[in-house]
Amino acid sequence: MHQVETALFRRRWLMLGLFVMYSMSNALQWIQYSIIENVITRFYGVTSTWVEWTSMVYMISYMILIVPGSWALDKYGLRKCVMAGAFGTCLGAWIKVFSADPNAFMITFAGQTIVAVSQVFVLSVPARLAAVWFGPNEVSSACSIGVFGNQFGIAAGFLLPPTIVKDEQDMSNTASQLGLMYKSVATFTSILLVLILFLFEEQPPIAPSQAALKQQEEVKDFSGSLKRLMTNFGYVLLLISYGINVGVFYAISTLLNKLVLAHFPSASEDAGRIGLTIVLAGTVGSVVCGVALDKTHKFKETTLIVYALSFVGMTGFALLLDCGHIIVLYVMAGLLGFFMTGYLPVGFELAAELTYPEPQGTSVGLLNGICQVFGILFTTGYSWLVDTQGTVWGSLYLDSTLAVGVIMTILIPKDYRRHAASHKPAEKLSA
Repeated sequence: MHQVETALFRRRWLMLGLFVMYSMSNALQWIQYSIIENVITRFYGVTSTWVEWTSMVYMISYMILIVPGSWALDKYGLRKCVMAGAFGTCLGAWIKVFSADPNAFMITFAGQTIVAVSQVFVLSVPARLAAVWFGPNEVSSACSIGVFGNQFGIAAGFLLPPTIVKDEQDMSNTASQLGLMYKSVATFTSILLVLILFLFEEQPPIAPSQAALKQQEEVKDFSGSLKRLMTNFGYVLLLISYGINVGVFYAISTLLNKLVLAHFPSASEDAGRIGLTIVLAGTVGSVVCGVALDKTHKFKETTLIVYALSFVGMTGFALLLDCGHIIVLYVMAGLLGFFMTGYLPVGFELAAELTYPEPQGTSVGLLNGICQVFGILFTTGYSWLVDTQGTVWGSLYLDSTLAVGVIMTILIPKDYRRHAASHKPAEKLSA
C-alpha cells in the first residue's frame, strides 16, 4: 500500500506557544477567588460557598457543554474554536473590571461564568493540536507542553491574587487592589486575542504523520464516535479513573486556602505559594512524563506508576496537614503536584492510544467532562468533610478514592492503536 508523504513545519511551535498562552489566560482565572477566599468573603459580604462556586462554575459549565463543545471542535476545527474561546475569555475578564465594588459580586460572578464557559474550547485542544501539527516521536511531548499552559495559568492564579490583594483588617485598599488584578488579566487576554486572530492556523499544508493523515480522512460521525467510545472497555476504565484523579486535584485546589488557614491562620500568602508549588512541580512532572512516553511508548505502565505515586503523595499530604511545620506542607505539596498534575497529559495520551482513530476532541473532551463531575462532587463533599471531620480525616476520605483509581488503571488493557498506525513505514519530508 502506498504511503503518503508527511512533513513537519517549524511554525508548529508557534501554534503550540499561542495555545499555551491562551490556555494560561483562561486557567489563571479559575482559582483567583478561592485562593483569597477569606478576603473575598469579607469584601463582597458573601459566604464561602459562593466563593467555592467561582471555582465550581468552571466544572459545571464544562460538564454541561462538553458534548456540544466536542462536536464544535470536530466540525469547525481548531482555529475557529480557539478564536471563540479566546474571545469569551477576554470578554469575561473585561466584565470583571467593573466589579471591584463591595456590591458587585454578581457582576464578577457573571464575568467568571463567561470565562468558565469559554474553557470548553481549551481543555480538549492539547491532544488535538499535538496530533494535527506534530510528528509521532514528539506528539506526547507536545501534548504535555499544551497541558503545561493550563497548569502555568493555575500557578499564576495561585500566586498573583494573594500577592496583589492583601489580607488586611482595613479593607480601604481592597477595591483598588482587586481592580488592578482584574485590569491586568483583561489586558493580557486582549493581547492574546489579537495574536490568535492574526497568527493561529488550522493545520499544516501536509500532515505530520500517517496517523494524523488517517484521522483527517475519517468520516465525521459524532454520535457513532460517542457510541464506540462508551463501549470501549479500556477507555471507560480510564474515563472513571482519570476523573477521580483530576477531581481530587480540583477539590484540593479549590479548598487550599481553607486547609492551610485551618492550621496556619496568618498564612494566606503561603496558601497561594503552596498552590504554586503544586502546579510548578506538576509542570515538571508533565514534561518528564511526556518525554518518557515519547522515548518508551509504555503508555499503560507510565500511567499506572504516576497514578500510584499520586495516591502515595496524597496520603502523605493528608497525614502531615497538622504537623505544625508549614515547610513540610510545601514539600508534600510539591510531591503531590509532581505526580497528580503530571498525570494529566499521560491520561490524554493513553486515551488517544486506546481510542484511535476516533476524533481526539471527543475522547479528550469526555475525559475533561467526567473530571468536572468528580470535581463538583469531591469539592462539595470534601468541604463538608473538612468542616465536620477535620482536615486530616476529610483528606484521607478523599484519598481513598485514588486507591480505587489505581485498581481501575491496573485493569486497563494495553491496546496502543495510534502507536501502531504511526510507526508504519513512511517517507518523511523536511519543511
